[in-house]
Amino acid sequence: MTASESLPAVLDRIDRDLDASVERLFALLRIQSVSTDPAYAPQCLTAAEHVAADLRGLGFEASVRPTKGHPVVIGKSANGANGRAPRVLFYGHYDVQPVDPLDLWKTPPFEPRIETLDGGRKIIVARGACDDKGQAMTFIEACRAFKTVTGKLPLDITMMIEGEEECGSKNLFGFVRDNSAELKRDLALICDTGMWDAQTPSITTSLRGLVYEEVRLTCADRDLHSGLFGGAARNPIHVLADIISALHKPDGSVAIPGFYEGVHELPPDIKADLARLNLTPEKFLGPIGLKIPAGEKDRMLIEQISTRPTAEVNGILGGYTGEGAKTVIAGKAMAKISFRLVGAQDPEKIRAAFRDFVRARVPDDCAVEFGNFTGAPAFGVAFDNPALAKAREALAEEWGRKAVAIGAGGSIPIVADFKTVLGMDTLMVGFALDDDRVHSPNEKFDLKCFHKGTRSWARILAALAA
Repeated sequence: MTASESLPAVLDRIDRDLDASVERLFALLRIQSVSTDPAYAPQCLTAAEHVAADLRGLGFEASVRPTKGHPVVIGKSANGANGRAPRVLFYGHYDVQPVDPLDLWKTPPFEPRIETLDGGRKIIVARGACDDKGQAMTFIEACRAFKTVTGKLPLDITMMIEGEEECGSKNLFGFVRDNSAELKRDLALICDTGMWDAQTPSITTSLRGLVYEEVRLTCADRDLHSGLFGGAARNPIHVLADIISALHKPDGSVAIPGFYEGVHELPPDIKADLARLNLTPEKFLGPIGLKIPAGEKDRMLIEQISTRPTAEVNGILGGYTGEGAKTVIAGKAMAKISFRLVGAQDPEKIRAAFRDFVRARVPDDCAVEFGNFTGAPAFGVAFDNPALAKAREALAEEWGRKAVAIGAGGSIPIVADFKTVLGMDTLMVGFALDDDRVHSPNEKFDLKCFHKGTRSWARILAALAA
């Protein structure tokens, strides 16, 4: 019997096993696996061992692999391949954020509970309920249902569950490179993202890349008395402000020559899907006290925040900024500037073009230095990828709505490594909601999202196996 033929029985099993699935999630949520605090290192190891034991119970060959920090759990399925279906790598993390401030939690953060809200909506409340223990368990529970019903998994599946995502995954990148032959598969799957809204599923198909620069401008060799030197001495704050203001054209586009090389237009059907989401300035900017989008004027707001490149000033410093007055002309000024990249934009070309742009605007008697903090390319799944089409169809069958293929404004560096090191595309399918209070006190995960998320993964696995 094929995975698709078994799917109705698998979905029925997920429904009947929901209470037990929640209890298994609760057992993981009780482990205080806070990765950022060394005091919780034993609990992180406990969480890794707990996950590995759970995977062994599903027939995975699971091991806890040491790193210089917290360990990585690797689980390999012993069956399920049919030769034509893709081999998949599932990524998640067992570590969680610190719980501070503790006094804002309604109940202890590592004592998970079900709470019923007004209207009957049920939520799972605990640190890690959504990010990422609850989301990772949706995938594991889908595998469990297939194993229970059919005696095997529908695909060749490798699990990689790490313990340092909340502190930068600093040891994971080396781990992936060192174990690339073992981890390389045909497709990566991640459940650490969100839905468009409580009724509309989504797949994150792109992540913006990042270039982060520091500009240090020096004019005079010291701070100067503004009464004595004002009007004659060059002010580096003025120079830096002129450079920053020149970064954008009046239409909101970035003015750096060559900046848009590698930026591609969205396919018309995808753009139409985004338009139908009707993300208005009132909805997005209103809650933070703004009302007018500041990006490219010929682009929809949802494009501005997800699929278009940006240039932003993250900080600026110069002269006297203490209490009271001090009449000086600064000798130095500094700004931190970041660029979010999309498509095939080359981080090093963007960095070089930005530095040339700055140097061309620095007066001859001033000097400029640059600091390079980071650079990472953008990631995107081709819209004609067969796995993407199958996953969208599977999600639509479960939720009764077309799944949105949408870009994320942020960056997940390990996804870029999956592409550049392992040669894999990644489908990011998540079931988080905007009100899940991720990283905040009283973090929650809707019980419906946990349940239908598990059913969604069962459908996706069956579709990929077909």
